[in-house]
Amino acid sequence: PLVESGGGSVQAGGSMRLSCTIHGYTYSAGCMGWFRQAPGKERAGVAALYTSNSKTYYADSVKGRFTISKVNAVNDNSKGTLYLRMNILKADDTALYFCAWGPTSAMPAIQARGIMSPLWFAAWGQGTQVTVS
Repeated sequence: PLVESGGGSVQAGGSMRLSCTIHGYTYSAGCMGWFRQAPGKERAGVAALYTSNSKTYYADSVKGRFTISKVNAVNDNSKGTLYLRMNILKADDTALYFCAWGPTSAMPAIQARGIMSPLWFAAWGQGTQVTVS
């Protein structure tokens, strides 16, 4: 499973780090990503990380402010943690943030189209709320 944590409330201009605990061999390869969904809006991709070569993608709205990273457990490919470091937070960043996993085909699709579609991701966490005021 994928389990997010680290959400909460923060003032504009502040920072926050989200974590996603990863447990399962399925998630040891492929593409890990963060999505967010604000009330009344569609789920939108924020950042993605290709596990095979650590290549990353960022939505234009967060480029330069957010950083995605992943740490694997020592000697256990089935476990790890995905992070999203968020700096210079804005009110527009307020949303429910989801951790997601997609197969290896997801990152080439992202690079080809320049967007992150939730349709390319197969596993999801339950979400963690981030509120910026």
